[in-house]
Amino acid sequence: MLLSEQAYRKIDKELTKFPSDQKQSAIMAALTIAQDEKNWVSTEVIEDVAAYIGVPPIAVQEVATFYNMFHTRPVGRYTLSVCTNLPCALRDGVKTADHLKQKLGIDFQETTEDGMFTLVEGECMGACGDAPVMLVNNKHMCVRMAGDKLDALVEELRQQGEAA
Repeated sequence: MLLSEQAYRKIDKELTKFPSDQKQSAIMAALTIAQDEKNWVSTEVIEDVAAYIGVPPIAVQEVATFYNMFHTRPVGRYTLSVCTNLPCALRDGVKTADHLKQKLGIDFQETTEDGMFTLVEGECMGACGDAPVMLVNNKHMCVRMAGDKLDALVEELRQQGEAA
């Protein structure tokens, strides 16, 4: 078993939401639980989740590689996902991404040397009116992210990461 007992209990809870012949419906939730615990979903974790749910590993692999919120390779402690779709791009989404690239010294799909941050290009987050928009670890949405606000967020996350 690659995950904690608590993670498997959470997956069990998700499985109860679906008929027993539709266990594959819990794949997204199970991958989210695994990624929350491991920070990414390795091939071994994908295989473990598949075995636990009782579906073929390819079914879990397909979900893990289709959705950009799942990380199939190691990422930093904080994943910063910046929306660069057209509405955000028209309201400085690309400028926001460029600011983070310069500040962190990395490009999209790269991780800082200290392992603290990974920068990714995100898809529409449904908050176009609050652009530019970004997500931290696919959980915390940040809106109207201009230079000073970005700098403050990075510093706050860095301090939290160093304190942990």
